[in-house]
Amino acid sequence: MIRISTLLLALLLPGLAGAQESPEALVKRVTDEVLAVIKTDKDLQSGNSAKIFALAEQKVLPHFDFERMTRLAVGKNWREANDPQKQALVNEFRTLLVRTYSTSLSAYRNQTIDVKPGKSTPADKEALVRTAVIQQGGPQIPIDYSMEKTDTGWKVYDVVIDGASLVTTYRGTFNDQIQHGGIDGLVKTLQERNRAPESAAKK
Repeated sequence: MIRISTLLLALLLPGLAGAQESPEALVKRVTDEVLAVIKTDKDLQSGNSAKIFALAEQKVLPHFDFERMTRLAVGKNWREANDPQKQALVNEFRTLLVRTYSTSLSAYRNQTIDVKPGKSTPADKEALVRTAVIQQGGPQIPIDYSMEKTDTGWKVYDVVIDGASLVTTYRGTFNDQIQHGGIDGLVKTLQERNRAPESAAKK
């Protein structure tokens, strides 16, 4: 499984869908809101799991297209899965990302976010939002968001961290697991990982 080392991944994702906002403006606004919450909440800063999960669920996760992300991550093997297997894959992949983003939220330490100006238009159905994590005394970390416009607003379907696509990285891992144990084997592996203690899941 991929280890996402960028601690602000969760913070940069859109949390409130606005039909009239550009995707860049949406990311900027919600990023500012989430950072403000973390800066003023000592429980979040100290790693309160319940609060961290709640913040991730409220601000981040409703604004992913998890089905599309899972379909892209599973790749050509998606066609071989039946409907119950597809739903199980989506559910387990979502749970995996919940844990990953919650860990990222708890690791925030006063970094700032630069959302780059974009060229999207109201007629666009997809957009790439470019951002950078600004770390004091360290290099900038580019994080780009592939987004699609849906009936309920803009949603993220891939994240590229310092040139590495989340979907593409998982695709390689998932393909290896499917080759060894089939679709059911991948589902089982994800279930076991998601039920492991938090410290074990990070390894």
